[in-house]
Amino acid sequence: MKKILFALITSATALGGMSAAQAAEPGPYAGVGLVASQHKYNLANDTSNGDRKSDEWSGKVYGGYQLDKTWAVEGGYTDFGSSDYKYSVGTNNGSIDSKSHSFYVAGKGSYPINDQFSAFGKLGVAYNKNTAHGTGLAVPYTSGDSNRTNLYASVGAEYALNQKVSLSLEYEHYGKNDIDQGRKKGAVSLGARYNF
Repeated sequence: MKKILFALITSATALGGMSAAQAAEPGPYAGVGLVASQHKYNLANDTSNGDRKSDEWSGKVYGGYQLDKTWAVEGGYTDFGSSDYKYSVGTNNGSIDSKSHSFYVAGKGSYPINDQFSAFGKLGVAYNKNTAHGTGLAVPYTSGDSNRTNLYASVGAEYALNQKVSLSLEYEHYGKNDIDQGRKKGAVSLGARYNF
């Protein structure tokens, strides 16, 4: 994922600069991104001194269609990675591991700040899948699969390197699953977009 993002940025720099307005011309686009999300485990009567939170890096792919200079429709797949946690309840030890991913579709509205920068927001729905498996006393409360549809929303900013390629930084809200172990509901992503 990092190599793809680097290749897009390198090729964009070689093509020369254009304005954000030109980059927002109607047509299809596709992109990749690096995603930072927080995983957190919260177990009743946990007496371990381990770190219940971890920051995980993963990736996403997305694509869409720019309807005009303001509006677009977009869909994507985000992998939130996996994490694990070892816990203690009294003298009993156990562990939990979880992994999750999401599909989303949303409408996107952009507002130009200057020739290269624009702010944007997205609103739609996300289909989230979270899988958690545990061993020990906490198994009945933490194990299983959860699939759930939630509200998806994001806010961010985009920088046009040229007519074809732009970079974005955004905060995305995917919502929670029924299993309250593992990934938190928000993520920060750095993306690179190519306009066809």
